[in-house]
Amino acid sequence: MILATTGVEVTVRGLEHVRPGKTYVFVANHQSIYDIPCLFWSIPFQLRIIAKESLGSFPMLGPHLKRTGHLLVDRKHPDRSGIFGWASRLTANGLSLIIFPEGTRSRDGFLGKFKGGSIMLAMRAGLPLVPISVVGSRHVMKKGELTTRPGRVTVIVHPPIEIPGNAEPSVTEVRSLADRVREVIRPAAEAEAKGEVLA
Repeated sequence: MILATTGVEVTVRGLEHVRPGKTYVFVANHQSIYDIPCLFWSIPFQLRIIAKESLGSFPMLGPHLKRTGHLLVDRKHPDRSGIFGWASRLTANGLSLIIFPEGTRSRDGFLGKFKGGSIMLAMRAGLPLVPISVVGSRHVMKKGELTTRPGRVTVIVHPPIEIPGNAEPSVTEVRSLADRVREVIRPAAEAEAKGEVLA
């Protein structure tokens, strides 16, 4: 509904890589508030997100997130045990998660460093990670603005990365996996920022 009323056209590629009914942790780069409705429209799974608390103040989106069971986190004082418990309950019920490990939106389309906390969720649960490249959403709603513009967004779903369950992954293991996922997402996500034609 949000996409239709604002003139945003979304193209999704790579859905053949995921299996309906399976539980995943989808990992996406973050360009815009509009990443969230674009992903919810594109990915045919029951999805919940972990996002920063300030998203709750956005018109239309904020009330929807609160009403439908998504988790909005105070990044300065995160309740890590509460977050892990919430995620475990969701995935036990067959719901999939979307995480944005950059922690903030990119103004220029280039990826920031991936933080390890959200990646650790998947490692502890032993759930497959599905990297997603979101391209073009930064032009629809720019960081720091509430106005929207018609535009085209491409969502590219990459093959899942299967990982064994690990109740206590080391900092090195978490960092290594975060960097690996980032390098899958980065080429397609940054191509538009470099003025390249998306393959």
